[in-house]
Amino acid sequence: MRKMRQILRLLWHCGLGVRETARSCTVSHATVLDYQRRAEAAELCWAEVAEMDPGSLERRLFPRESKPPERPVPSWSEIHTELRRPGVTLELLWEEYKGTYPEGYQYSRFCDLYRSWRGGLDLSMRQEHKAGEKLFVDYSGQTVAVRDPSGGEIREAQIFVAVLGASNYTYAEATWSQKLPDWIGSHVRTFEYFGGVPSLLIPDNLKSAVKNPCRYEPVLNQTYEDLATHYETVVIPARVRKPKDKAKVEAGVLLVQRWILACLRNREFFSLGELNAAIAELLERLNDRPFRKLPGSRRSQFEALDQPALKPLPAPRFEYAEWAKVRVRSDYHVEVAAHFYSVPYQLVGQEVEVRVSAETVECLHRGKRVACHVRSDEAGKSTTLAEHLPRAHRHYAEWTPQKLVAWAEQAGPSTAAVVETILTSRSHPHQGFHSCLGLRSLAKSYGVDRLEAACHRALVIRGVSYKSIRSLLRHGLDRQELPDNASQPKRIEHGNIRGATYYQGSQIAQEVS
Repeated sequence: MRKMRQILRLLWHCGLGVRETARSCTVSHATVLDYQRRAEAAELCWAEVAEMDPGSLERRLFPRESKPPERPVPSWSEIHTELRRPGVTLELLWEEYKGTYPEGYQYSRFCDLYRSWRGGLDLSMRQEHKAGEKLFVDYSGQTVAVRDPSGGEIREAQIFVAVLGASNYTYAEATWSQKLPDWIGSHVRTFEYFGGVPSLLIPDNLKSAVKNPCRYEPVLNQTYEDLATHYETVVIPARVRKPKDKAKVEAGVLLVQRWILACLRNREFFSLGELNAAIAELLERLNDRPFRKLPGSRRSQFEALDQPALKPLPAPRFEYAEWAKVRVRSDYHVEVAAHFYSVPYQLVGQEVEVRVSAETVECLHRGKRVACHVRSDEAGKSTTLAEHLPRAHRHYAEWTPQKLVAWAEQAGPSTAAVVETILTSRSHPHQGFHSCLGLRSLAKSYGVDRLEAACHRALVIRGVSYKSIRSLLRHGLDRQELPDNASQPKRIEHGNIRGATYYQGSQIAQEVS
């Protein structure tokens, strides 16, 4: 630019030609011609140029173009927020912007300016999370001490943290452990706190969530999978040793530690309920804290974004249940918590799945429910359904003292007396079942008449037992005549004999397995 004056002096004042001037000033002849044309267009002469300073001469030769009017700049924070709504794209937002400001930026420039603005945010804010889509869950590594008021024993409470992806709305609570019951219970209370259910759950790979971790096909805990089915959501565990997969909850854990647990560091708690009440109070303050780089707070973002997009809570609350695999015993029962529950006898020796809730025990074979029982806490006892028994066992189980006495009366008075004597001479009637059923089998083998005669003879000789009557029948003694003085059996007198009328209204029927 300093050569402009020299070029014009050589051309106008010294009368040199274009090429001579170019060689003298060591510039191209095109440059000399350009300066000459610009000076002529500006209607300058050497006298005027000689009096001008270099800046003024430059402005006359190279006048600046008029600056275009400023275009309206959209609110990039609002654009960033709107992009997290389901189905909203940058192109849609640009069309809305152009509808309001026709003189605004074109689409490519609009996108460039937005990406440049977004680059100034923190790395964690660059992730795109749709409203109501993801809930990140994890435990804080930091625990809180809770002292037993009676014995002074200290227990460490675990801190559960859940963060929604779009709004960063946070939930936290204390539980005694990270085991399955506490893990499931925390999820249920989280959904109720949010008033809805997200589309995806992103947990870590702790045992309560993932039974077998795998990068491509992780195996979920069956109870956790039941929870997801009940609430119509999907579990996608984070990859092992990939904290960026759940960066939202990592940041949420840090915030809970700084703004909740740090505030409670000097307080002493004597119950889990007291600790959760203090956490709940500080949690509200955390969700109401304004963002530093975005407008609003977690609560306002939640009300604008996540809350309308969450799925509604199902009417019944999730019922906690645990699963186990057990093998069916030879007596067609499975053992659950030291109690025995029946299944169809065809499943003996096979493996079945057992779902145990607070009220029921369900048995499933190959995904199909084969038995359902009311849960019992009686150790060593059994719960048996008649339809699960084989035909022979079912027939045996249907016999009761009343039915045995009724059958014996049809066979004859002596048979009835023997059955009554056997049942009443034992401490419990069921102890005589086998003997009475043995008499019934003898009736099938030898006939009712011979059984009646053998029972008559047994009463006379006071040999009232199954073995005695069977011996009489085998040796044919029932067909021999009794002495005249022994034709009438003597009544057996015993303090435990109750009489035939005792069984007529009895309700002693019990299942026999």
